[in-house]
Amino acid sequence: MELLRLATAGSVDDGKSTLIGRLLYDSKSIFQDQLQAIEETSKARGAEGVDLALLTDGLRAEREQGITIDVAHRYFATPRRKFIIGDTPGHIQYTRNMVTGASTADLTIVLVDARHGVIEQSRRHTFIASLLRIPHIVVAINKMDLVGWSKDVFETIRKDFSDFATKLDVTDLTFIPMSALLGDNVVDRSENMDWYEGSTLLHHLEEVHISSDRNLKDVRFPVQYVIRPQTEDNPDYRGYAGTIAGGVMKPGDDIVALPSGFTSKIKSIDTADGPLEEAFPPMAVTICLDDDIDISRGDMLCRPNNQPIVGQDIQAMVCWMSEVSSLHPRSMLALKHTTKWVRTMVKDLQYRLDINTLHRDEEATELKLNEIGRVTLRTTQPLFHDTYARNRLTGSFILVDETTNVTVAAGMIIDNN
Repeated sequence: MELLRLATAGSVDDGKSTLIGRLLYDSKSIFQDQLQAIEETSKARGAEGVDLALLTDGLRAEREQGITIDVAHRYFATPRRKFIIGDTPGHIQYTRNMVTGASTADLTIVLVDARHGVIEQSRRHTFIASLLRIPHIVVAINKMDLVGWSKDVFETIRKDFSDFATKLDVTDLTFIPMSALLGDNVVDRSENMDWYEGSTLLHHLEEVHISSDRNLKDVRFPVQYVIRPQTEDNPDYRGYAGTIAGGVMKPGDDIVALPSGFTSKIKSIDTADGPLEEAFPPMAVTICLDDDIDISRGDMLCRPNNQPIVGQDIQAMVCWMSEVSSLHPRSMLALKHTTKWVRTMVKDLQYRLDINTLHRDEEATELKLNEIGRVTLRTTQPLFHDTYARNRLTGSFILVDETTNVTVAAGMIIDNN
């Protein structure tokens, strides 16, 4: 079954946690003991009925404040598809959590409170989703029960949101009116909004086309581990384990190993369940070659006539995540790109981006917590990379403070133009 990764986004109290709870509840994806636990907690807090938001708000501080702080992941499945949901926080001070929670998503659900319309945080999270190149965005116009199920309210919000989205790189935009609290248009169609002729949320999630979103043209295989079991049955076995980041790989295909430049052919593609005749992203496999080549962790296998960019000067958009330090020119950091670690220096901060107005502040001298900007990096060793727009795996990286070993930033590689 195909796996769809999705993340929620939007402002505080727009109903993200409640929506996920309703989705799990109405799709019969909650265990009886989970349901009993949240029923008891809801009753103890004096809530009317079952507070479905408690399914994802797991931290004590979240339950006390009624907000989402950490990124909560939930898994469920239907007969058509498997899902992993990331419930990301809406507070501005947890923007970094939203970035990390949505970074691997195929689809983002941006919730909008029908009473308030498109507000600053709605725009902020939509911009971040666009920056992260999330291919599909669903705008869930929630709490329609509080505006009398009004079609005019829905159409007004849809127009406002569409006008803003035209400024961004959004390829697939869908609008669904709903009430997460009551379940209208989440799993079952709403009888209160017979004017809406589109899909329910669950039906859309089951049907949205995602197979073409992955890069199946450019073969990219970052080597994570060299397997040499040296068993009596196969003493000469040498395999290169990792997760395919792009393209389709088959036995007999020509490959080149970077950085050495030596070429060979794929002898076999092995897994724990046996050999494969074909492998593609995001499968974790072991590649065996016809020739013995000196390959180690951090190297990359690709096609001889289709290779990634090799270079030490990197242009990137960076989201700064540290509370105790800031990014500024001449900063020295560790950089992890696919399976490779290098040291890097921040050569230049070109501008800080105001994600509310999209204004570029070229006078900025540093990036602080939750701020996003364009930087130029110089690495100590060449990286085998693509632009983030071409491949989200080979076009992304993290920055780590070498003294504390804390991840301080996430980056997306862009064109040098």
